[in-house]
Amino acid sequence: MKTLDDGARYAILEGRHANPHLVLGPHATDAGLTVRAFQPTAADCFIVRDGVATAMRDEGDGFFAITLPGVQSTPHYTLRFLAHDGHTWDRGDPYRQAPVVGEMDLYLFNEGTHRKLWTMLGAHLRTLAGDEGTAFVVWAPNAERVSVVGPWCNWDGRQFPMRLLDGSGLWEIFVPGVDANALYKFEIRTRTGDLRLKTDPMALKMEQAPATSSIVVRDGTYTWQDEDWMATRIHRDETREPVHVYEVHLGSWARVPEEGNRSLTYREIAPRLAEHVKRLGFTHIELLPVMEHPFYGSWGYQVTGYFAPTSRYGSPDDLRFLIDTLHQANIGVFLDWVPAHFPKDDYALRRFDGTALYEHEDPRLGEHPDWGTLIFNYGRREVRNYLVANALYWLNEFHVDGLRVDAVASMLYLDYSREAGNWVPNRYGGRENLEAIDFLREMNAVVHQEAPGCVTIAEDSTAWPGVTKPIRDGGLGFTFKWNMGWMHDTLAYFSFDPVHRKANHQKITFGLMYAWSEHYILPLSHDEVVHMKGSLIGKMPGDAWRKFANLRALYGYMWAHPGKKLLFMGQEFAHGREFDEARSLDWEKLQLPEHCGVQKLIGDLNAHYRRLPAMWEADVDPHGFQWIDADDAAESVASFLRFSLGRTQVMACVLNATPVPRIVHRLGVPRLGSWKQIVNSDSVEYGGSGMDNPKVIEAEPIAHQGFAASLVLTLPPLATLWLEGPMEPRLAVDTRSA
Repeated sequence: MKTLDDGARYAILEGRHANPHLVLGPHATDAGLTVRAFQPTAADCFIVRDGVATAMRDEGDGFFAITLPGVQSTPHYTLRFLAHDGHTWDRGDPYRQAPVVGEMDLYLFNEGTHRKLWTMLGAHLRTLAGDEGTAFVVWAPNAERVSVVGPWCNWDGRQFPMRLLDGSGLWEIFVPGVDANALYKFEIRTRTGDLRLKTDPMALKMEQAPATSSIVVRDGTYTWQDEDWMATRIHRDETREPVHVYEVHLGSWARVPEEGNRSLTYREIAPRLAEHVKRLGFTHIELLPVMEHPFYGSWGYQVTGYFAPTSRYGSPDDLRFLIDTLHQANIGVFLDWVPAHFPKDDYALRRFDGTALYEHEDPRLGEHPDWGTLIFNYGRREVRNYLVANALYWLNEFHVDGLRVDAVASMLYLDYSREAGNWVPNRYGGRENLEAIDFLREMNAVVHQEAPGCVTIAEDSTAWPGVTKPIRDGGLGFTFKWNMGWMHDTLAYFSFDPVHRKANHQKITFGLMYAWSEHYILPLSHDEVVHMKGSLIGKMPGDAWRKFANLRALYGYMWAHPGKKLLFMGQEFAHGREFDEARSLDWEKLQLPEHCGVQKLIGDLNAHYRRLPAMWEADVDPHGFQWIDADDAAESVASFLRFSLGRTQVMACVLNATPVPRIVHRLGVPRLGSWKQIVNSDSVEYGGSGMDNPKVIEAEPIAHQGFAASLVLTLPPLATLWLEGPMEPRLAVDTRSA
């Protein structure tokens, strides 16, 4: 029997060996097959073949060996260990297995183009050479040694050291007997000799915070029922369809007060949320991040488990059930995604293998001064691959229909929120983060290619040009961009007392100067109802009646404005309190008529919006919009037209932003015939005063505001009107363009 080399012995004992498979497991020799095992807690060891146990030679320090004379190929066997207290346990031998990573996987990983990285890295249940267990693979190129640990080995990093695959930085091992729901982490010995206990960056499930272990899950256990939705998704072009999004924080949409104020689970919320959203007519839900995160107050924006849905609300399959339920209700699902930064929690990505692996070493590049988080190093192909694959993971494995990319502004600029001297210019001396830009383009290109019909949405507050332009034209390739400028200007305008609105009229009209520079979503998001900003109803001026009237007018104006729409949960019924992630929405407000009225308005706006192509079909086309009067600052009235493609359908929208009724207001229109009032936000059924127009108004051949025809309207106080024009124009003369 070949004796154990002292160098190999001490390397394993000291946890420094990068390839224990060269020492442990079966190895052919001239005398036969030598099998060596290492179990530092065992007093004795046996090899078991065909039910027969044979004692192995004790080589000291927990090493055991046996030579099987005349045997050249590896038979199936297990190891039986005898503890010092007399109890025994059996397990398969991890070190008799070939590498679990195939050549093509290695090639794609080394190239940085492995699109299904989650199927290779992480923990996966396997049956290999007759043994059932879990294959573990992790990227830690600068580690001296990596072991997989868990309660099934008493968290002892000596027992299952992993094998380093040359040239890749990947460590792997197959551990027999580790089954679904087993907890695990990686123990990493750094090159300075420190031991770090880390969660798996590819974990598909993690313990509920504050616990931090990764959890082995069984793949492919969910049976989807959304075939019809997925079959049509690949053909969608959301830029040409109605999109009005309901933004949701799952943990506080509704809670169970009689059970300790706990959040609803994924499965509990699914039918209730689907019914609510479908009844109000929203087309999509957008979820604040559901990836695992340690601090609940971050709302999911500081991620420690990029591939793990948070266990706070259930299992990964429970989240699939939620999305499946929404799809079956014909509701799309967008998901907030955070590839810009990650928290400094030491059990996660931070200095994963003892070095700045996912982040930058230089804090001027690698740390966010505002958020106390770390910035991904987009210059590393492995990091880009990790994030691109993560995007595809949610779109493919969870059937998510789109990703809203958070904090894009912080990714685009190296000097974002930094003072002079605290940032590093790019290779050309500029402030643009070239590596991040390349990553965003790669991510968008891959998503549109690998997940057709899915959208990407940039949350970007800068004036970066071409965010939604095609990559081939020099753009970033996003489908949509949040129009943060519109949000801030519009909310600022509506927060003014009406007496001051005429001096700030440009805030309500300026957004149309650039409305077609990008493909926009108009958000009234969670960002505007947190951090002492109050609620939307709280931002409105005046007494209670005026507050509700202002809010209804705002919604009517927003729904008619070019661009898709997004509204944060609770604002559909004028939630009066600032968002609090630890409390349920105040659903009891719906017992009050004014709150019911706002919700009724939202439902009607959504219904009209969806059935009227003029309100969405040409959102990305300036020919789908025309001002009637953008300059009536004196009366704080704004009016415009919306057209469908081909201009077969025309809509007029009029906002009266003062509490003064305009009893005889002449409005220029491009067509003679019957105009139907579709929406009056001052209607009694919405809680308004009831000042109204006839349901059908005939246009007169009286030129006004540059048009050859006009209507005489009553403009109710603090209200928005929608009017649907005749389909067949009897007069289509615009004197401004004639």
